[in-house]
Amino acid sequence: MSLSDMAAVRRRAFPFAASTLWKATKRWLYVFHRWTGIILCLLFAIWFLSGLVMLYVSFPSFRAPERVAMAGPIDWRQVRIGPDRALAHLSQPDFPAEMRLGTVGGEPLYVFATSGGRRAVSARTGTEIMSVDAQRAASIASAMIDAPAVSIDPVDQDQWVVTRTYKAMAPFWRVRMADAAATDLYISQRTGEVVQNTTAHERFWNWLGAVPHWIYFEILRVFQEPWRQTVLWTSGVGLLGAMAGFWIGILRVRLKRRYKSGSVSPYRGWMKWHHVVGMIGGLFLITWVFSGWLSMSPWGGLRDSGHHDAARLYAGAKPRFPATDLAALAQVGAGAREVRFAWLGGRPVMTLWGVMEPRLLEGATALPLVLDRQRIAGMAQSAMPGATLVAIQRLDRPDRYWYSTGDPRNDSRPLPIMRLKFDDPAQTWLHIDPTSGALLGQIGSGGRSYRWLFNALHSLDFPWLLIWPALRHIIVWTLSGAGLLISISGVVIGWRRLVRS
Repeated sequence: MSLSDMAAVRRRAFPFAASTLWKATKRWLYVFHRWTGIILCLLFAIWFLSGLVMLYVSFPSFRAPERVAMAGPIDWRQVRIGPDRALAHLSQPDFPAEMRLGTVGGEPLYVFATSGGRRAVSARTGTEIMSVDAQRAASIASAMIDAPAVSIDPVDQDQWVVTRTYKAMAPFWRVRMADAAATDLYISQRTGEVVQNTTAHERFWNWLGAVPHWIYFEILRVFQEPWRQTVLWTSGVGLLGAMAGFWIGILRVRLKRRYKSGSVSPYRGWMKWHHVVGMIGGLFLITWVFSGWLSMSPWGGLRDSGHHDAARLYAGAKPRFPATDLAALAQVGAGAREVRFAWLGGRPVMTLWGVMEPRLLEGATALPLVLDRQRIAGMAQSAMPGATLVAIQRLDRPDRYWYSTGDPRNDSRPLPIMRLKFDDPAQTWLHIDPTSGALLGQIGSGGRSYRWLFNALHSLDFPWLLIWPALRHIIVWTLSGAGLLISISGVVIGWRRLVRS
C-alpha cells in the first residue's frame, strides 16, 4: 500500500474513532451525573435549606465584644495585685499570648493564655485559681445572666464546644440557666472564665442550619482531619457532578430547532424541571459548591506565604510587664469592664474596654497614650522586615476587603482603621486600629483572592449588595430556591430510577 493510500485510510478511520470516543465520553458523562445526583442530591437540598437558616442564625460563639458587654464593671477596690505580680506568679518564660483583667463572678481575675493552657490569678489575693467547683460555676453564671441555675453538668466536649480551640480550655461546667432564653453557659473548670454560651433558639435553629450545612456533627467534628476530608471529598465529587450536569444540559437544549413539542428541552415532568432550572440556576450551583469546596483548603488553599511572625515582630520585645500604678489605673479605668495588657513596638501598654470607646494607656503610669501615624508606621515596618512600606490608608467606611455582613456576634470589624501596604512578594496589607494600636489582621494576595472566590461566591457579600441587605437576601433566596428545585427534582428522578431498577 502506498503512502497516499495509507493516509486516505487514516482519514476515513479517524472520524469514526473520534465519533466513537465522543459517544463513549457522553455515555460516561451521563452515568457519572446520574449516580452522583442519586447519591448527593438530597445532601445538596439540605445544604441549600440550611444555608438559608444560617443567613439569620449563626453558629454560637462567645467572642470578645459579647464577653465585654456581658461583664460587670471592674471593682477597683478589690484589685490589690498588679499585672506584674500576677504574671510573675505564673513563672512563665515568655509573655502570654493573651493577658486580661476582668470580673468573674464578682471577683477581679487575671486570665492568661499561655503555651501550657489557660490560667487565672485572683487580682484580690494573688493566688492562682487551680479549679472551680460546680457551686462556684453556678455563682459565676448567675452573676452574668441574673438568673438561677437549673442544672450543672461536667463536660469535656459537646456539640457546641467541639473544636480544637475549646479542647485547650476543657473541661467545662455546662450551666443551664432559668432565664427566658434557656441559656447554657460553658465555664472552664480550671479558670472559671465563660468560654461559650448558647440559647434554646440558637440550639434549635443550628440543628437545621450550621450543623447539617457544615456536616458539623460532634461524632465527626471532634476528629479535625477526617471531618475536613469528608467535607472536601463530598463537595468535590458534588462539584464534578454538577459540572457534568450543566454540560449535559447544554448538549440537550435546543433554542432554534426545537423539539416536536415546541420546547427547548426533550424532557417532561420532573426531568424537564431539572433540565430547565438547571440551565438557569446551574451556574450558581456550581460556583456555590466550588466556593464551599475551596473553604476546606484543598492542596493548601490560597494561603498567604511569608511573614507568619508579623504579629510577634509588631509587638516587639516582651520583657516582664512593669509595675503598674494601680491608683492611677483605677481612676482612669472607672466603669471599665476589661483591661488588656500587651506590648506595642517593645512598649508595655494597657487597653480599657467597656467604656465609651477603647482607651490606650501606658503600661506603668496608666497615663493616656496616643499613637501618631509615624509611630504606627514604624511598628508596622518592624513587622515586615525586608519589605518596603508603599502606602498608608485610613478607612473611615467599609470597603471591598474590610467590611461587616451585619452579624455583630461573628463579624465585628471596627472603624476607623489604618491599612498599610507593603511590596513583599505576597503584597501584604496590615490592618491596625489607630486607637488601641492593635494589629487587627494581615492579608496578602492569596487572602484577597480568597475573599472573592469564597466569600463573594458563597455568601454574595459583594460591596454593592452589603449596602442593600434586603436586596441581598432576596437574591440569596431566589438563587437558593433555584438550587433547591434542582436538588429536589434530582432526588425525585433518582428515587424513581432506583425503584425501576
